Amino acid sequence: MQVAVIADIHSNLPALEAVLEEVGRLPIYCAGDVVGYNPFPNEVIALLKERRAVSILGNHDHAVLTGDTSWFNPIAAAAIEWTARELTQDSLGYLRSLPRSYENAIYMVHGSPKSPLEEYVYGDAPDHRLLGMFDHTRRDVIVLGHTHVPFVKGLGGRLVFNPGSVGQPRDGDPRASCALLDTEEKEVEILRVAYDIDAVARAILERGLPQPLALRLYGGW
Repeated sequence: MQVAVIADIHSNLPALEAVLEEVGRLPIYCAGDVVGYNPFPNEVIALLKERRAVSILGNHDHAVLTGDTSWFNPIAAAAIEWTARELTQDSLGYLRSLPRSYENAIYMVHGSPKSPLEEYVYGDAPDHRLLGMFDHTRRDVIVLGHTHVPFVKGLGGRLVFNPGSVGQPRDGDPRASCALLDTEEKEVEILRVAYDIDAVARAILERGLPQPLALRLYGGW
């Protein structure tokens, strides 16, 4: 079975629309951080609901719900506070419904199984650290988000991967990132999809979000 895996949309509607057009009608799995940073939180949530995406909670989603921005930098905190003011009751209800992990054919968590909202796991992590994550699940495929940097790591019949970020890539490539996963063959393809960055940058400035959030989209950082 082939599915589309995404993460870290961060309220970037044009990027999400471009990714969904690229993957067609495949089932959608989202590894958290639906909102934050960018200016279209309600529209992104509505589209995920329309596509019946399976999503989990990310640290920005959690911060919007709790109001706790104590461990975020000032720019991220400002975006979280802006998002909390903008969200409709329906959108808040959607975020409240998201679990911290998902387990079916795959195991999906935003940060790591040990620390679902906080821990960053990159592709250069030692094998023993990645293999240790399988102590938390019986599945052979683990999906992570949070870092905004894609990677795929095979571990002797097991697989750990991060699809990268739809809405705010941080690997030097400004195109939206996502992944196609074959759940039977345990094979992953990372896709990069161009979108209208100018439209998002204009909306960031028009809606009063911090200017660096617009500038960083062009450099993929």
